[in-house]
Amino acid sequence: MAATRTFVICIILFIAAIAAAAAFIVMRPAPAPAPADPDTVTTPVETSAPVSSLTAPTFDIVRVDPRGTAVLAGRGAPGSRVTLMSGEREIATVEIDAAGEWVMIVDRPLPAGSVELSLIMVTPDGQEVRSDQVVVVSVPESRDRTPLVVLGRPGEASRVLQSPFDGVSMGPLSLETVDYDESGSVIFSGRAEPGTTVRVIADGQMVGETRAGANGRWSVQAGRDFAPGVYDLQIDQIDEDGRVTAVIALPFERASAEDALSAREAGRVIVQPGNSLWRIARRLYGDGIQYTVIYQANRDQIRDPDLIYPGQVFATPSSNGADG
Repeated sequence: MAATRTFVICIILFIAAIAAAAAFIVMRPAPAPAPADPDTVTTPVETSAPVSSLTAPTFDIVRVDPRGTAVLAGRGAPGSRVTLMSGEREIATVEIDAAGEWVMIVDRPLPAGSVELSLIMVTPDGQEVRSDQVVVVSVPESRDRTPLVVLGRPGEASRVLQSPFDGVSMGPLSLETVDYDESGSVIFSGRAEPGTTVRVIADGQMVGETRAGANGRWSVQAGRDFAPGVYDLQIDQIDEDGRVTAVIALPFERASAEDALSAREAGRVIVQPGNSLWRIARRLYGDGIQYTVIYQANRDQIRDPDLIYPGQVFATPSSNGADG
């Protein structure tokens, strides 16, 4: 435990050292004035140097899973593009939306060890603004623990955004079930902070939006134009000021209405993100321990009961009949 504390302190000191440069805007310097003619009388004209109203891009959320893949969100100038940098290497680039928000999903795992992340924003007219924030991510070599994520900024105390002791929770936001109704439409549901807005996005396109109730529950039903296929699913929690305060990102396969209905009628279940055999058994049979019923009926598809994947279709026999 003492070694862990020492490691965290070292990371924080490291952050304070590397976050020494303030944000800057790349602008062409004005030419130097010509020497004045001593025989010429001139009237001084008051001028002021141009002041940019642009603010540097910022990190709001940085979540890194044990594998090193990450979800990041923040703010910047609307209409600009923001690039995530690891040292001098570009990792990913996204556009900042009209509300001044950006969300980025990094599918390629970050390397093991300490990784320094920063932001560069480029406006539509070509101005470049670097963030004064620096994030250091410490990814364990073993890839079996949640990485340490620390945010540093000049003039401010370093802040731990994620600790190895946090687990893999995305805070108050969760996606608990993905199901299909009688017509084959997709229904997403979960929990969020009461009163916040929850937005569901697939491959960058809005699927639906709702507000979490007083009990934190939310549910979104996708429209008819949500076509079958494999998507990058993103779920945002948005506070009353319009800021994204939590993000979940995961793969999702939307089954066709015909497949969903035939599966329901044939006593089958389509695996969705967040599903486990335990959860499916608890929903179907009322007891998670009955997961062995599904496992035994689908041994040809399931090599490891702890590893099932979105899009798999499992037979779900009667628990009484299977137990016999």
